[in-house]
Amino acid sequence: MLSAGLCLALAAQFAVDLPADGAAQAFIPGHEFKLAWTHSIEKVRWEEFYSVHVQAADSVRLSLDSARVRGSAAGMEPPDDARLIQGWYVYTPKAPLPPALRLTRSPYTGDYTLCVDGQCQPMSNWLVSDGGVTLMWACRRP
Repeated sequence: MLSAGLCLALAAQFAVDLPADGAAQAFIPGHEFKLAWTHSIEKVRWEEFYSVHVQAADSVRLSLDSARVRGSAAGMEPPDDARLIQGWYVYTPKAPLPPALRLTRSPYTGDYTLCVDGQCQPMSNWLVSDGGVTLMWACRRP
């Protein structure tokens, strides 16, 4: 039986944006995830909530279900339909996701936090950064 979840890989090791599942350097099983970070300049906290959906026997997709930002800053304003709830601007993103998210990870800023089943850890817990881009996509594993 195949398990669905997230795959992570360092983009520098691939000529294309979306490596095959077998090429992933880390697999995180699950169907709901939170990705969080603090903007390096504005120091504003962002959190995005993702789901992995099984579409067919071999196919999965990642959806961005909701997002929230604690405050706003120049160039980082929440959309007009965001609601202010307990200090967070909460909204549902409308733009479609690419096949793989490109997460820039710098040694000069804090790492992304990835939460699985309510347990939050730095992304480096699953895949050490090379100071470049980490790819994240929905995938399946046995």
